[in-house]
Amino acid sequence: PYGGPQPGPYGGAAPGGDAPPGVDPEAASWFQAVDADRSGYISVKELKQALVNSNWSTFNDETCLLMINMFDKTRSGHIDVYGFSALLRFIHQWKNLFQQYDRDQSGSISFNELQQAFSQMGYNLSPQFSQLLLARYAQRSSNPSIQLDRFIQICMQLQSTTDAFREKDTGLVGNVRLSYEDFLTMVVTRMM
Repeated sequence: PYGGPQPGPYGGAAPGGDAPPGVDPEAASWFQAVDADRSGYISVKELKQALVNSNWSTFNDETCLLMINMFDKTRSGHIDVYGFSALLRFIHQWKNLFQQYDRDQSGSISFNELQQAFSQMGYNLSPQFSQLLLARYAQRSSNPSIQLDRFIQICMQLQSTTDAFREKDTGLVGNVRLSYEDFLTMVVTRMM
């Protein structure tokens, strides 16, 4: 159930006929159901209402905004059916990866699973850094864990900042020297 539009009305045939060329019919059907205001576009708010985690919580605003921005080719703050279809493929890929790292099939990623995920993705990160991420992104509980939406958000941000770091680390030594403004520029252009 997690990683895709909620069950119920998000199945069936797309109202009004066939899917546009290059768009999966199921994605077109979901698009019609998610486009609550019938504008022909999906907003962050509409996307948030359509995507759920394994615990039935809706995806968080930050992740929805990151994904909308990724597939919004016109920089308008919303996506059309083509962007939505690409976004669903993107979520499906992350969901598969998430399930691979969710070794106990609990529907969330624990501290140990997060550490293993980072290692298998090629990141050499300390347990302290993983603990920091859990403190920042996990729901408050005695056994904090990461839901799919936060996993996608963390991985997207980690990938983006790593790419920015590698651009500056031309000698591949693992250290860079940055001015404060260079650092801010990296953050603003990659994260906002």
